[in-house]
Amino acid sequence: MKFSICNETFEGWELHDVLEYARSIGYDGVEIAPFTIAERIDEVSQERRIEILEDARSIGIDLVGLHWLLVKPEGLYINHPDPSVRGMTVDYMKELTRFCGDIGGGVMVVGSPKQRNVVEGIDFATAWDLAKDTFQQILPVAEDKGVTLCIEPLSTAETDFINTAEDAMRMAREVDHPNLKIILDVKAMSSEGKDLPEIIRSAEDMVGHVHANDANRRGPGFGDTDFVPIAAALREIGYDGYVSVEVFDYSPDPKTIASRSIEYLRKAFS
Repeated sequence: MKFSICNETFEGWELHDVLEYARSIGYDGVEIAPFTIAERIDEVSQERRIEILEDARSIGIDLVGLHWLLVKPEGLYINHPDPSVRGMTVDYMKELTRFCGDIGGGVMVVGSPKQRNVVEGIDFATAWDLAKDTFQQILPVAEDKGVTLCIEPLSTAETDFINTAEDAMRMAREVDHPNLKIILDVKAMSSEGKDLPEIIRSAEDMVGHVHANDANRRGPGFGDTDFVPIAAALREIGYDGYVSVEVFDYSPDPKTIASRSIEYLRKAFS
């Protein structure tokens, strides 16, 4: 199994330093939050994109892809009933997809819970169809750039739209495109109240990415979530992508989070 870590864990660090440190302690890749690179990703020149890719290659680490896609700029929304808002979102997500491919990334995690809540005044079915249309418009660019969009189910505490792995799989099946899969996030799966290996096995042919964190929002090994059965279930379904550390509690410090997380994951997946 390949392990990566999300770069926003290292708040205030230059990307080069994140890549070097992550590689030095054994990570195979780094996953990038676009807002850590620029306020708007379309402001990042082609020359800078090439620099980022070449820097990663010289260090010997992969740039896995992108997550936290729609934090910036403000006003983006995947299922907004206003066509201008949704059109702006589609255009920006296409540019994110191009950026992802340009730096060698292969996955984009579609999370951003506040940018997908069902807007007041429309029903769930309408919101669903609007989101589906958004994905359908972006996927030709994803296919061209070799990028897989991964729908992220999130708990009801975060959003009222796509809360379970089954919800995400339903969307992916309805869109029916090889570049649209789902991501399994351990924290989010824990909110479903189901056996985690059971969820993993139910998504056998649709898992495009995995986020590793504890149910307590900290790193793997920083709480009570047992990753040994999670690892076994991922092996059982033949998953061979990245398991990427994503935390939401940045204490005690980035180096401790990164080093203890990968040490725990190595043991759990051994």
